[in-house]
Amino acid sequence: MKLPLFAFGLVLVTISATRLIADQPARPNILYLYVDDMGWGSIGPNGQLARQAKGLPYVRTPNLDLLARQGLNFTRGYGCHVCSPARSSQQSGFHQGHTYADRNDPNNAKKAMRADDILMGDALSAAGYVTGYWGKWGYGGSKDPVRPVIENIQTLPTSHGYKYVLAELHHVRAHTFFQPTLWSAPAASQAVGGLELIPNSLARYRDNETYPSTPALQSHSDYPEVAYCDDAYAFAALDFVREQGQNYNRSGQPFFGLLAVQIPHAPFGEIATLPEWDRAYATDPHFSSLSDQTRQWAAMVTRIDAHFGNILAALDDPNNDGDSSDSIVEDTLVVFQSDNGGPAGKNNSELDANGGLRGNKGKIQEGGIRVPLVMRWPAKITADSKLRAGTDCEKIVDVTDLLPTFCELAGVPAPVGIDGVSIAPTLLGRGHQRYRDFIVHEASNGQSIIRGKYKLVRSKSTPLKLYDLDADHSESDNIASQHPGLVKELEALLLGERVAEPKGFANTYHHWIGEDSAATSDPENWSNYEYANAGITYMSDDGSPRLSWIGRIKNSGNQPHAAHADMDLEFLGLEIAGNVTGKAEQALILGPKVGLLARNEIRLAPYSKLTLDGGSVSSLRWLDIHPNATLNGQGTIQAVLYNQGSVILTGREQTTLRLDGDYHQSDDGELTVTLAGDVTAFHVAGVARLGGTLSIEIADGFEPAQGTSCTVLSAEEVVGSFANAQDEVVSSEGTRFSIRYLPTAVTLIKK
Repeated sequence: MKLPLFAFGLVLVTISATRLIADQPARPNILYLYVDDMGWGSIGPNGQLARQAKGLPYVRTPNLDLLARQGLNFTRGYGCHVCSPARSSQQSGFHQGHTYADRNDPNNAKKAMRADDILMGDALSAAGYVTGYWGKWGYGGSKDPVRPVIENIQTLPTSHGYKYVLAELHHVRAHTFFQPTLWSAPAASQAVGGLELIPNSLARYRDNETYPSTPALQSHSDYPEVAYCDDAYAFAALDFVREQGQNYNRSGQPFFGLLAVQIPHAPFGEIATLPEWDRAYATDPHFSSLSDQTRQWAAMVTRIDAHFGNILAALDDPNNDGDSSDSIVEDTLVVFQSDNGGPAGKNNSELDANGGLRGNKGKIQEGGIRVPLVMRWPAKITADSKLRAGTDCEKIVDVTDLLPTFCELAGVPAPVGIDGVSIAPTLLGRGHQRYRDFIVHEASNGQSIIRGKYKLVRSKSTPLKLYDLDADHSESDNIASQHPGLVKELEALLLGERVAEPKGFANTYHHWIGEDSAATSDPENWSNYEYANAGITYMSDDGSPRLSWIGRIKNSGNQPHAAHADMDLEFLGLEIAGNVTGKAEQALILGPKVGLLARNEIRLAPYSKLTLDGGSVSSLRWLDIHPNATLNGQGTIQAVLYNQGSVILTGREQTTLRLDGDYHQSDDGELTVTLAGDVTAFHVAGVARLGGTLSIEIADGFEPAQGTSCTVLSAEEVVGSFANAQDEVVSSEGTRFSIRYLPTAVTLIKK
């Protein structure tokens, strides 16, 4: 029995769990369903089911509600305030203070994405995923309704890893649901940017034997010749899921598909020109009494929900033969999200589409930036895991978090220095969930920073406002006067994220081009940055490193290479990387008392080394040491330190490393400490989570007697242990020590 492709009413999905493989590595297919202007309260678990229970009018989203029952409903999911920055942040992992498109600038269509930006399609195609994008892209093409042209190849989906595309490239063209042409890929070899215009018609689906007869395609001769855009997007996505689902079963190659529909963005009335547009509400006693806008909006939402149901059903039966033995449901992460909050209007007042949140689309209040967010992955999110399927999760998840999450699940590093943080450990129920202290947003009426339950709002016209979102759902009680210290702290963090910069400000990308042992303070040793297209330079940046830079110091040769920091360095993110093929090391050597700051991240990639000489290293987030990478020397680190490589405490005098943060040493990591008497070598202000191995060296002139105790590490709390056999460590000279673990220290006792 074949499942109907599309119905204007309700399509339910039956899920089969026959292919659960508990030990299979986490490398799922990823299906991302993205809607436009759908408020936080527009789905069942965020308010519509409660309205139904009270006998009030409500919008029907049966497939999304089922998705939430089978997965997780993130009640504190965040997008952006309007469309263009939401898509830019989603794709790039940078929030509005750092991404190029921080507002709905008419010029975004020409320039928002850059060749240097690593977007979702770039990352996942490089990881071996088959990629597809359907719907509103918003960048790269002109707005001409009849003869649009490609205006910037750098910003196209096909220039960023997406292979299969059916999309609208300009947001103004996406302000109608009956656009006569859409951009498609793969295209003919001579097509500019790999995209070609094709008629927006459902004719190509009408004779496809895998699609049964449906009201949308055959029963209604009055269905428009120019298709309703989201019908075409959804059918293209359905084709992709079916084909790639079968391919996954044959080859194991995963897929990533992003369906970014225009629904339920205005104009609303166009849906009423479709046959049986309101069929899903035919028996609703409230429907006829609602305003035209509300009825049209509700029909749009339910229509796309039905499309989602068909696509989700294709995961359960990719070849559409009625037999779900080929189901890939267990192997697929499904994400549903809106780009921003819902607009003001009758649908909000009559159906509470924003769930009682203050404000609406375009505003910095929760109604403008908090969005519905649901994730389902049955193989990982089940009733037996730490995250129970069918429950609400209060973890704060920002739209910038999706890119690094997908990267971690795909087994590839996230782009350097982005603002998002992977939640893969939360979804998997294992590993360490990295912590992000805050999220920030911009809007037409101000900027905000959210840290835990507190939200600070900054605007030009009013004093700073502070809200407790746990106690004050509607942001009606300003408690700024009660917490002046917190207000000052949060404002400094907010402004440090560059949210007050003029439009057109963004991070820039710079590579080390200096000779071996050259100085990092010399601008000639760094590449300049220029973003230009069609003879127009949109932005340029040169000079010495600064806080808006994503910097990379990489050795591409076969001999060891070093860069010398003769003055303090600042970056947004910094990666040091050696030549993996030639195993040639790249070092960054900080001069005496020199400081290195990378606000978001310092990453030591394989075959790299960072050397301290009594100076400091700091980040608001972390210093990440990858396998075959080394941090050595002495000084101070203000960051969370993740060690999968080597930390070696060495120096000209007594070696001491002070870490103002937590320390995480993986099973692959190694800590090497020089013993020089009773002085603690490694001070950790936070928690030290131990794994891997401990090695020691003995300083010249120190000859410990039998029974001598030396503290090698102190911490607020010690969790776990090193993997040294028999809890013993032997120096290079053959001196043997027993390792002793205390609640706040690790000590050695000479045997």
